[in-house]
Amino acid sequence: MKKSLSKLIAIVLLNTSASAFGQFTVKRLNDPAIVAQHKRMVFESWGNFKPDPKYVLGVQTNFAYATVWGWMAPSINRDYKDGDDIRPLKPTGIEVQRLAELEIQQEYAEKVKKESDTIYKRNVQDFANWTSATVDADPLWLLYYKKMLKPLKEFPVHPQSFGEWGIKDDVTYQSMKSNGSIDNLQEKLDLLKDQYEKSRTLDMPRGKRFLMYHETLAGWRKFLKQLRSFNQKNTLFLDYKNLLTVLKSGMQAHRSQTDVQIVQSIMAHYHNKY
Repeated sequence: MKKSLSKLIAIVLLNTSASAFGQFTVKRLNDPAIVAQHKRMVFESWGNFKPDPKYVLGVQTNFAYATVWGWMAPSINRDYKDGDDIRPLKPTGIEVQRLAELEIQQEYAEKVKKESDTIYKRNVQDFANWTSATVDADPLWLLYYKKMLKPLKEFPVHPQSFGEWGIKDDVTYQSMKSNGSIDNLQEKLDLLKDQYEKSRTLDMPRGKRFLMYHETLAGWRKFLKQLRSFNQKNTLFLDYKNLLTVLKSGMQAHRSQTDVQIVQSIMAHYHNKY
């Protein structure tokens, strides 16, 4: 019985306290001065400075007004009341500007995020072409450079005969070897082979790899052109040398003959040609 009575008394006291606190809170929220202050701080309006002044025969009789806004109030209060509209949430207020800047910053942040995501995805895509382990699967390599650089890949590293060099005959090869043309070509071939090997085995960006392919292909074409030029020049040189040898031998043969014998031999040589 005593426990039930104690519980009942506690409940009554709790309800009474809650009711009193609720009335006190409602009273404070409905205070005209506080409500007016709230309105000034948001978007509603500037003004309505509570408490209001009261005059009796031209004399201010409202002590609350005098101490808050009137002649007894601090100067900062009077400056605030007579000053500009400083509502934070007015159309041009500080809070509105801050919210607008925040929105702009959020849009910019989203833009940066999209750009960073794009860069990241691009880096992920390019990583497959960065490593030398996947160069054989690159479409541009398969479609063009693999075919164009195949002759360089299959060309002997150290050719030892005229056939391996693609020269006309062994005489021309020996002539080029003696005058240093073969050594010059071998040096350029070594550089091309080394550049080709690096472009296929080193890790590098895809663009740089294809620049190396392009430079290697241009160097290979120049090498073939120089090889053909050396081949033709040496062949022409040997032909001239042989012709000069024939002419010299003919002149020596003619020197041992008389004029009559020379004319007879020429007539006999061209007898069946005309």
